[in-house]
Amino acid sequence: MVVSTNIAETSLTIDGIVYVVDPGFSKQKVYNPRIRVESLLVSPISRASARQRSGRAGRTRPGKCFRLYTEQSYHEDLQETSYPEILRSKLSSVILTLKKLGVNDLVHFDFMDPPAPETLMRALELLNYLGALDDEGEMTDLGRQMSELPIDPQWSRLVLTASEFGCTDEMLTIVACMGVPGIFLRPREEARAADEAKAQFAHQDSDHITLMNAYDAYVAIPPSNRKQWCYDNYINERSISSASNVRDQLVRIATRLGVPLDEGTIAGSYGNSKKVNDTGIRRALTSGMFMQVAYKRKSGGGFLTVKDNQVVHIHPSSVVISDPEWIMFEEFALTTRNYVRTVSTTRAEWLVEMAPHYYDLDNFPECEAKMELVKAYRMLAYSRGSGN
Repeated sequence: MVVSTNIAETSLTIDGIVYVVDPGFSKQKVYNPRIRVESLLVSPISRASARQRSGRAGRTRPGKCFRLYTEQSYHEDLQETSYPEILRSKLSSVILTLKKLGVNDLVHFDFMDPPAPETLMRALELLNYLGALDDEGEMTDLGRQMSELPIDPQWSRLVLTASEFGCTDEMLTIVACMGVPGIFLRPREEARAADEAKAQFAHQDSDHITLMNAYDAYVAIPPSNRKQWCYDNYINERSISSASNVRDQLVRIATRLGVPLDEGTIAGSYGNSKKVNDTGIRRALTSGMFMQVAYKRKSGGGFLTVKDNQVVHIHPSSVVISDPEWIMFEEFALTTRNYVRTVSTTRAEWLVEMAPHYYDLDNFPECEAKMELVKAYRMLAYSRGSGN
């Protein structure tokens, strides 16, 4: 058996591994505080990771590791150890946990590997925008609830505020699916069949709702038939099963926190019998993802990220085909060009309604989007003035 290793390292032993092919790279999520996004980058591994990869060959029987780089590159181009994750993550979960534990002096906290001050400030800024911290840096009631959920603070806010939009059930499913490796498989030799299978779950305005549709279809299948159903529909059985377990855990925590849930949520069987509240779902997503937004360029194609003006394109794997003016995204991927993944459409009026503190025109940079936001504020003021 041959294993090609091109992902982040994990410590595991797989019986029957005889040969390992090591390309010398791994995919890592790296947070860039200047543009406030996590990017999926292909980066050189460290010498420690290379030794770990070679050790996978022959753990239970003799084997070999084939490195696709020279010995000189190993000694001169690879660093000795990998950067600690705390130095390449966005820290919002870490800061929220420290605040929950009563640590207030974060600047002088004795981190084993101190993160960059800019990353620390971005994390505090993010938590403030989400409503988890007040302007003095103290935890709010919402922040205390968010800290109880073992997920990204943005996802925690989505779960806790989704009831305002009538879609707590759906948001629990979406968050669970985002918290596991991709549930859709696309083998290169069967790409067309995989795309056709995915199309039956597709929602033209939202990759998030597409994930939910696939999950609902999965739980509607009798457990004894799910493995074959996953195989037939190019679904990663391990990932979607993990999503089901994550969702069950989130339901238990949400119940303890007093989040409004209906019987279908707890039973996990509401499935396809429930009409999709697509507008409510996208509004709920906007309430937590308003900082990861891009708007359509007037010329040149693609989108520009709000405030940072990074040119991005919707990833080819997305099912969003409605030619939107505004999009929100979960992930920033740098490959042959700047791509955003797991995309849903949004509207300027939703953004200014739910995040006026972020879309403050007095502090908003001059760009193509600013005029659209001005119009959205006028529409919002008019609708409120007319009592609608």
